[in-house]
Amino acid sequence: MKDISLELINDIEKRVEIEFKKINKIEEENSKKVLNAFIKNKVSTNHFSITTGYGYNDEGREKLEKVYSDIFKTEDALVRNQFISGTHALSVCLFAILRPDDLMLSITGKPYDTLDEVIGLKENPSSLKSFNIKYDQIDLINDDFDYDKIADYLKKNKVKLIEIQRSKGYSTRKSISINKIEKVIKIIKDIAPETIIMVDNCYCEFVSLKEPSEVGADLTVGSLIKNLGGGITPNGAYIVGRKDLINLCAERLNVAGEAKDVGPTLGANKGLFQGLFFAPLVVSNSLKTAIFASCLLEEIGYNVEPKYNDERVDIVQNIIFNDENKLIKFVQGIQSASPIDSSFLPIPDDMPGYDDKVIMASGSFVQGSSIELSCDGPIRPPYIAYMQGSISYYYGKYAVINAVNKLIK
Repeated sequence: MKDISLELINDIEKRVEIEFKKINKIEEENSKKVLNAFIKNKVSTNHFSITTGYGYNDEGREKLEKVYSDIFKTEDALVRNQFISGTHALSVCLFAILRPDDLMLSITGKPYDTLDEVIGLKENPSSLKSFNIKYDQIDLINDDFDYDKIADYLKKNKVKLIEIQRSKGYSTRKSISINKIEKVIKIIKDIAPETIIMVDNCYCEFVSLKEPSEVGADLTVGSLIKNLGGGITPNGAYIVGRKDLINLCAERLNVAGEAKDVGPTLGANKGLFQGLFFAPLVVSNSLKTAIFASCLLEEIGYNVEPKYNDERVDIVQNIIFNDENKLIKFVQGIQSASPIDSSFLPIPDDMPGYDDKVIMASGSFVQGSSIELSCDGPIRPPYIAYMQGSISYYYGKYAVINAVNKLIK
């Protein structure tokens, strides 16, 4: 770490103290929310039991879903280790709710790359498009919803489902705050109360004091190898929302007529509970790592988004390099300071679901776990590194300094 002076590091940490205090308050409130849900639902060691086969009468699974419902203030929840990813959970929602000739509308522009083949933006015989489900989108304007265009569109078209993606994905836009979501949901419900609103909440859980389900979203979806897994949960995803919609999603994931009554947890319950319990703390640490990185990288001349003192909506930190080699070097620096596979050298390569080659650092205990500290980016201008996570602020801080030193060298 000889290239970055201790004096500069100390100066950066003094500058971010106020932001860290704000994060601590949010962590405290979300910790209360989680603890109260555990206590209210009387979680016990009995709920860590193992079910196999069909998974009938899994009390731990049922209790976990009640805990999620209380935290998100929803009628029901579907929290399953049968979900492979957040994309899988989103796909289940879409196929569960949409029928031939229905119209799906995204109001945050094009969704994340991995949904292209799900929707049918790229040809796939298993896509929504292949079932004659229609898709349209309305782009953001200056990182905010195009409220007038959305209102006008809803007056002229019958929309079955509206999708909102909070986090930026591999785009250059800003992520979407709860206040903006609350505003647009009110507009939608005033014009088209029957339209179902589904929010992709990946990377955003526990970053704020409220979740989309608390401001009117019908379905809220996310991955458990991101925020809510706390770096402990080995896999899975969640869907929370209206009871009738959750039932449709459960029938799509499992089988019609059995819905939530099946699905063996195979010993995953303890990790699912424990990951959720630690999530407020881990999200807080990941935010502090992002704030430190933002302040340091901007100080040495790089463009960053968000700035260190901006409002945080998700755990993702963009570093815009405008240089392919610098992007690669930074990502390799994160990998070399990771606890797992630190000797590996990530290089750009093809990845399923992406058009461009992608470079990815993920030296995590759980494969692909973004919350443990990962950094990735598509090899295309303006060559942005998307950094997220860190179980511990100090592990994250060390990794960032290591990556910056590689840039300097």
